[in-house]
Amino acid sequence: MSGFGPRLREERERLGLTQRVFGDVGGVEPNAQGKYESGERTPRMDYLAAVAARGVDALYVLTGTPTPAPIDSLTTDEDRLLGAFRRLPADDQAAVWHLLSRLAGEAGEEQPMVIRRFERQAGFLNGLRQ
Repeated sequence: MSGFGPRLREERERLGLTQRVFGDVGGVEPNAQGKYESGERTPRMDYLAAVAARGVDALYVLTGTPTPAPIDSLTTDEDRLLGAFRRLPADDQAAVWHLLSRLAGEAGEEQPMVIRRFERQAGFLNGLRQ
């Protein structure tokens, strides 16, 4: 889903609210809410602050990037995994990133510098083996 309006609608629906109720939360009329969601109008900051206070992920609505989960909300397994990852040398971290990006189907997306360096090194080594 792209664009401010569709993401705002997605958040409203995630919270299970109608346009009328969501508009009331933000202090606007239902027709204004509809225009925000269609992209015809842009809301003011006080509206965004009010809906964020009711659970809207404002970072996601504005940028398309969800707010990261706080560290204290990690499960025990996630915490152990992160701890183990942080103890790895940089080259091993790059290898793990590479593997995870392939498994998650994110191979074509922008990768962290450590992965790009790993892939360059792996390509160089593969060239030597041939």
